[in-house]
Amino acid sequence: MSNKKGVAILGSTGSVGITAFDVITSFPDHFELEVLTASSNADLLIEQALKSRPNSVVISDASQYKKVNDALWKEDIHVYTGKEAVCQVLESQHINLVFNAIIGIAGIAPTIASIHANKHIALANKDSLVVCGEFVTRKKKKKGVNIYPVDPSHSSVFQCLVGEFHNKIDKLYLTTDGGPFYNQTTTQLNTLLKEKSFKKGDYAPKQYVDLSSMIYAGFKVVEAKWLFNLKPEQIEIFIHESAVINGLIAFEDGSVKAQMEDTNLKRSVQFALTYPQRFSTNLSKLNLLEQSNLSFERPDKTKFPNLNHALEALKKGGSFCAALSASNSAAAEAFLQGKIKFSEIAVINESVMNSHKSNINRSVEDFLLAYDLAYENVSKMIK
Repeated sequence: MSNKKGVAILGSTGSVGITAFDVITSFPDHFELEVLTASSNADLLIEQALKSRPNSVVISDASQYKKVNDALWKEDIHVYTGKEAVCQVLESQHINLVFNAIIGIAGIAPTIASIHANKHIALANKDSLVVCGEFVTRKKKKKGVNIYPVDPSHSSVFQCLVGEFHNKIDKLYLTTDGGPFYNQTTTQLNTLLKEKSFKKGDYAPKQYVDLSSMIYAGFKVVEAKWLFNLKPEQIEIFIHESAVINGLIAFEDGSVKAQMEDTNLKRSVQFALTYPQRFSTNLSKLNLLEQSNLSFERPDKTKFPNLNHALEALKKGGSFCAALSASNSAAAEAFLQGKIKFSEIAVINESVMNSHKSNINRSVEDFLLAYDLAYENVSKMIK
């Protein structure tokens, strides 16, 4: 029997999925790639499959199925299509770890399917915890499934916790550089236009908007609450512009642990895949002599009200985070389409927070229903 770790990469053709694929194929003696899935990028999926020879691939877009199947059927690689197939292939007994890099709420069902199939998860899909974190964490605890964080901030905290899992956390601090417009005035923020401000960057347009409004930082707090089993008041966001420290933990005895690095997503992706081991990389190493400024400050929540909205949704609990996530998605999309101003995103989110009635049953269907209703209401509001 092979001692290799069997891995499924969900969303292997996205930027995070590509990074995971590169890590796995760099260590062929440690990993066995069992499953690759993609939404519609058939060409890259075929290229990855021919290189790694997984047991199965899934292309969610049924119109691309024939193209993928024709390219891979001679290679003894099983090809499936449809969103349901993504969840079904995770039942394979050869899979030890599921790397979920699917973007958006489409990644929630595979996270839950992984838990039901007793697979540990390297989680890059933020919506699984932002939208229905209570449900996911309850189920994974019942099944004894581990979730390894991929986000650099959460990975940093997780690394600080290694060897400390039985020691009680007093406070957890997550850092952000504040986003691309943190130092602008409120007046400048109110006049931001998509075509002038959001053309550049290494992020997808929606993610760039979320970073700029700082709701991305707020949702990181939501994820941290579920990942590390903390109360909302135990988690704080600090502005740390040098981005050398992504997370810190304060323990009851007054000591504080921080993990420092020359931040690169590939490093946290690799740690989620190789934990508890660390493998050598060719990534740049942190030069401590160059770190002259390790300052921290509290964010300006008045100038960036979306951060407050996320923290308030977390405190209210229930389906508030699901509703806020949907509201923000609809509003950010409207901004990118030129329908609303940048400052109106936070106004819309506040309106949804004030009017939302939380579901009480807290099944996954409740959380998704809250998401759908909020998204629909905001879409109607904008029209």
